[in-house]
Amino acid sequence: MQSAGLSPRQLAARVGVSGKTVERWVADAELIPHARNREDACKALGVDEEMLWPKAVKDRIKTGDDREIIRSYPYRSSCPSTVWGELIANATDDLFFAGYTNYFLWLDQPAFVTTLRRKLDTGCRVRFLLGDPDSEATRNRETIEDVALTVSTRIRITLEHLGKLGPYEGLETRFSTPGDAANHVSLSVFRFDNDALVTPHLARLVGHDSPLLHLRKHGDGGMFDRFKEHAEELWSRGLPIHRVPATQ
Repeated sequence: MQSAGLSPRQLAARVGVSGKTVERWVADAELIPHARNREDACKALGVDEEMLWPKAVKDRIKTGDDREIIRSYPYRSSCPSTVWGELIANATDDLFFAGYTNYFLWLDQPAFVTTLRRKLDTGCRVRFLLGDPDSEATRNRETIEDVALTVSTRIRITLEHLGKLGPYEGLETRFSTPGDAANHVSLSVFRFDNDALVTPHLARLVGHDSPLLHLRKHGDGGMFDRFKEHAEELWSRGLPIHRVPATQ
């Protein structure tokens, strides 16, 4: 405060707390303010949080498997489209889209067909695991969601966009089997090399209203590997789509 030329009362005004509160921060080294107050105080003083409250920073450091959880979102739609774009752009070896419809990707990512084509040209493997639009599981999900843009329509839109890619070495598409459809429709896994975005679908909610986890692999047998193995198992039993319909 002295270096910044601020008194406790002046700092309190910047942060939005009382002068007595700031005086307690100074007097009690074990007292850790709320995160927003810490952020505002550091901004006003021009210092890093670690300098003022190192314990708060240390407590946030993840250990073990927790390190794999980069961020969580209460809704898939609250994850910025730029996050998806950066993960897709940075992947060099394997892009695996194991959502049941994958429909939203064509809306959220500008020129997504062009992006996929560029990835395929550089040797990246690109896979789409879809639900069968004519399956009983799809019809059941349509009844549960009860929305105008049906599950089967969203799948067919994805197939239409994939058809624009034409036959491409490195592009693989499969339908999940009838036996796996229930597991597939309830959990979407999108993998970008060693990053993954995972959405467990809640009750009647469509994908964008369900939560999302951003995971990054750290070692073997962690959260990333668990979800990776789930998607790979569904893929291993999937039914190849021999002809992706092209748009006329």
